[in-house]
Amino acid sequence: MKRYESASIRNVAVIGHGGSGKTTLVSAMAHLAGSTSRIGSVAEGTALTDFTPDEVAHRISINAALAWAEWMDTKLNLLDTPGYLDFAGDVKAALHVADAALVVVGASSGVEVGTERVWEYAKAQGLPAIFFVSMMDKEHADFRRAYEQIRSSLTPRVIPVEVPIGAGPGFRGIVNLFSDRAHIYKPGTRSGERTEEDIPGEVADEVEGYRQTLMETIAETDDSLIERYLSGEAFGRDEVLAAMKRGMASGDVVPLFCGSAEKTFGLRQLLTKLVELVPTPLEGKPRVGTRPGGEDRIFVDRRADGALVAQVFKTTTEPHVGELSYFRIWAGALESGHDYTNSTRDRDERLAHVSVMQGRDRTEVPRLEAGDIGVVAKLKNTHTGDTLVARGAGVVLPSIDFPQPVISAAIVPHKPGEEDKIGHGLSRLHEEDPTFTHEFNPELGQTIVRGLGELHLQILLERLHRQFGVGADMAQPRVAYRETLRRRAEAQGKYKKQTGGRGQYGDAWVRVEPLPRGQGYEFVDRIVGGVIPNKFIPAVDKGIQEALHRGVIAGFPFVDVRVELFDGSYHNVDSSEMAFKIAGSMAFQDAVRKASPYLLEPIMEVTATVPEEYMGEVIGDLNSRRGRILGMEQNGHKQVIRATVPRAELYRYSTALRAITHGRGDHARSFLGYEEIPKEIAARIVEEQEGWQGEARH
Repeated sequence: MKRYESASIRNVAVIGHGGSGKTTLVSAMAHLAGSTSRIGSVAEGTALTDFTPDEVAHRISINAALAWAEWMDTKLNLLDTPGYLDFAGDVKAALHVADAALVVVGASSGVEVGTERVWEYAKAQGLPAIFFVSMMDKEHADFRRAYEQIRSSLTPRVIPVEVPIGAGPGFRGIVNLFSDRAHIYKPGTRSGERTEEDIPGEVADEVEGYRQTLMETIAETDDSLIERYLSGEAFGRDEVLAAMKRGMASGDVVPLFCGSAEKTFGLRQLLTKLVELVPTPLEGKPRVGTRPGGEDRIFVDRRADGALVAQVFKTTTEPHVGELSYFRIWAGALESGHDYTNSTRDRDERLAHVSVMQGRDRTEVPRLEAGDIGVVAKLKNTHTGDTLVARGAGVVLPSIDFPQPVISAAIVPHKPGEEDKIGHGLSRLHEEDPTFTHEFNPELGQTIVRGLGELHLQILLERLHRQFGVGADMAQPRVAYRETLRRRAEAQGKYKKQTGGRGQYGDAWVRVEPLPRGQGYEFVDRIVGGVIPNKFIPAVDKGIQEALHRGVIAGFPFVDVRVELFDGSYHNVDSSEMAFKIAGSMAFQDAVRKASPYLLEPIMEVTATVPEEYMGEVIGDLNSRRGRILGMEQNGHKQVIRATVPRAELYRYSTALRAITHGRGDHARSFLGYEEIPKEIAARIVEEQEGWQGEARH
């Protein structure tokens, strides 16, 4: 493969809602550029960048994948990203290493919830952006409607630079506002062949309106251009391009293109504009890192001749190869077969067989320059987010801001005894996908997995079975309830046992009383006169703590209680630590039973962000889940609803919210504290817990 200098590289993340045509667009651009002989089809499971078994089976993009297109002596690295929010982690990873975002909007579907979300991600990264209205050849395609939705829902800075001629089956050409010429495509073309003609009368008025808006927008990017525009002077093509590139970098201009990837209409212009408008890797803002183990800020100059600074943004596993680490070079050059340092973990790594990816195909290269994106296999101590540097280059780049998991589920193995294999497999899956986490909860006796949605977790379990040979199903997690008491009480615990020889004797009186919520457990020694020797008092405390852990009502841990040891007795020969430990446990349990014990449940604070038209349904659903609404506030075009909801009522809430809001709602949750459970629900929980404990014993 040809070696590209930094100035001849462009890194573009292709983002948008699921089904908007991103994968087809990436495949078609790479094919049109002659960089691959393979277009493939998403529907048939043969797409260039949808090649994993999960993607083939589900016919959707699940992972960020890399393709490249050579155009105008430039290498375009195209990062194809998932469109479903369950896989938003890969979108953030791709945007983290891109220099621009290509936002794809379906001509028929318009702006959707995924479009809104990925646009927010791109804005947060400060990336220049280009919009592309795709699938203009499909039924109900409407360019103007898509444009108006982008302008009203995403950014008023969007400006068309192309106007389609026809729509749906009648889509046959595009007017380019840079040249004021119409490109009419040849029927059946697979390489974007076209003729150049005068602008058809049917779109002349529309073109003139958009052209005036384009020139006004361009003029506003520079004071000297405004003066020339007002005086009626025309701008040259190069001037318009330079002004648009400056406007994109500042966020003041977001150009809008259109076409059909399937028919290759508009792709030549799009490839050309990506080369002309997207910044080179040398033109972006410096990356800011820190010194290893410190907080001193270091600016990484994006120079091609400096020391290597690269970052791993994605890890995958490939059969017969092992782990593949995708990386972006921010400074310097990387040479295959050389040793570098993982500055995040202070470990050395040899990077052998460095390659570039075209979908699933790897091509080995001897060297990659600053700004390029590559992949390397079998790194020993490097993980997603880690920084790789030349030896002696002390800098660590900030980690990728991955979304936090929003749902949790328990997993149940298909076969008993496979827990260890499942744990190993889940750990490996976390390496590939940091938005997925897992843990074994000994209190609940369950392995809990967390992710961004039910589809996310389901696909991870499919991978677990395929890659590691162990099967598991999702189930509702048990809830970590707590027990506490309502009033003061006291009781005696007396343990006396005589079976011949030395006996056992311990006698303890305790007083229990409630503490404020969240205070836990407090032990107070009130013994006077030596009625219980000092050496036995810690044993009483230990017995109480063991009883706390086992609970009294239903076996849940006891919390928020002060226990005073205030009286007791002992035997010179028969008393022991064990006897007083048992006595302390007995006294505590008897005292609690007199103190009106009750159950507590964990409460979550839920923040739901939803379109205003769905507020009533969302609030009604929260109320049905025993939620309490804390408040509402406007956030752009959406409403943010804050509520407290019992954790037990939030299983599959993410799916329910998306159903209510037609995919346009989202939520976050955080643990708030514990509150008393209503009596009728508490009785059911006690019954269920007794049944579970019985099963566990057997």
